[in-house]
Amino acid sequence: MWKPPARIKHTTRPGLWPDRQEAKTSRLFSPVTIGPLSLASRTWIPAMVPWRASPDGYVTDDVLAWYGRFAEGQPGAIVVEATGIRDVPSGPLLRIGDDRFIPGLTDLVEVVDRASDGKTRLFIQLIDFLTIRRRPSPDAFFGKYLTITDRHRDALDLRDAEDAIVRERFLQLDGNTLEEVLDARELESLRLGYRERVTDTHLDHIRDLPEVLPNLFSAAALRAQQAGFDGVELHYAHAYTMASFLSALNNRDDGYGKTRGGRVRMPLEVYAAVRDRVGGDFPVGCRFLSDDCIPEGTGIEDAAWFAVQFAEAGMDFLSLSRGGKFEDAKTPKVGDAIYPYTGPSGYECMPGYISDEAGPFGRNLEPAETIRQNIRNAGFNIPVVAAGGIHGFEQAEAVLTSGQADIVGFARQALADPDWFRKVASGRGTDVRLCEYTNYCEGLDQKHKQVTCQLWDRTSLDDADCRPSSDGKRRLEAPRET
Repeated sequence: MWKPPARIKHTTRPGLWPDRQEAKTSRLFSPVTIGPLSLASRTWIPAMVPWRASPDGYVTDDVLAWYGRFAEGQPGAIVVEATGIRDVPSGPLLRIGDDRFIPGLTDLVEVVDRASDGKTRLFIQLIDFLTIRRRPSPDAFFGKYLTITDRHRDALDLRDAEDAIVRERFLQLDGNTLEEVLDARELESLRLGYRERVTDTHLDHIRDLPEVLPNLFSAAALRAQQAGFDGVELHYAHAYTMASFLSALNNRDDGYGKTRGGRVRMPLEVYAAVRDRVGGDFPVGCRFLSDDCIPEGTGIEDAAWFAVQFAEAGMDFLSLSRGGKFEDAKTPKVGDAIYPYTGPSGYECMPGYISDEAGPFGRNLEPAETIRQNIRNAGFNIPVVAAGGIHGFEQAEAVLTSGQADIVGFARQALADPDWFRKVASGRGTDVRLCEYTNYCEGLDQKHKQVTCQLWDRTSLDDADCRPSSDGKRRLEAPRET
């Protein structure tokens, strides 16, 4: 994982905890409206992928246990992990691209409602992603994946040679010569693995995304509504399809790129299709980036402009993140896939305790405040969700009272202690298990392992309620404290 050169070690600083009465009268534990829906508190658990779905995308007992455990803490809302809208294989990630997934998702809704005593609202995050392949070995790349062209033959002086001879010759070339013979995308596929972009309009299925995506997203949203979810969050963030349409790097020349208006067109058309499908009484919002955090990417001014477009279109909430892009990710090992949270932009998304002078706590709050103020200046009052290294009551309360956001997201802190919300609301904040922001959980996510927290995953493994990991060495959910 990339870390800032300064490498300053920071420690959590939660500040003072409230007593029961102070918590009861706080803004954090006051209700908030999201479209037609009311949350009991302004606390929010953003989407986190735990790698607990079945290999074909179904809800499993481990998925139910994961979300049920968060629900026991009674946050205002939980957002279920990024859930694929296409009916295509995607490993142990939840899917919602077909009606056959509805029964399992219905079970999930019921588990969260029961575990939270009806106090937690449940959203599901809908995601689309394009093809990405693992980094190949040179033998595999030149022997199988590289499409041999006349350009290659001319460069190697092998105009009349069979493909097999050309492929063998490639294996004999040094790095400098390869840079002369291969184009930029071919070099990338060799060194990082093949990755599709929304700008690859020479590919039919990429060119046709504007015709395909609105129906895929809206059909998925309808299934979420039928399963009983309280709302949906459209995933417009990080390294995936919709964020790529929004990015300043999007230079599509078909009206869906180049300008701000062109780049926001696809996200707005997706939203319009979703709204048309689910109606006006079902909350729909999106998660998007306050900043791409990459050279020539989308910045805060773009994000503030997009936010107004989303509000004007009728979205019920906006949830903000930052960074997490492929463009600056670390080179993966042969056999691994590139991971968009390993470079500087990935750090901005999930900053750890080793940081720069700014530190890892509340790093996205100033951009969130700018975006929220822009929305208010335009005459819209939809709530803004801000997150990122927030772990104490004082910090969270200040976010709300200062106008930086309307709802506070707790991701890694909720993972460390799902009972944070109940403990703080009952005046027991000193009992909170504080996240140390080592990003142990992120390391597991990168390896596609079942995500846990180092503060509890080896604790009380013999307890009757312990659900062991697939290797039997870790527990899959936080222990319950007596």
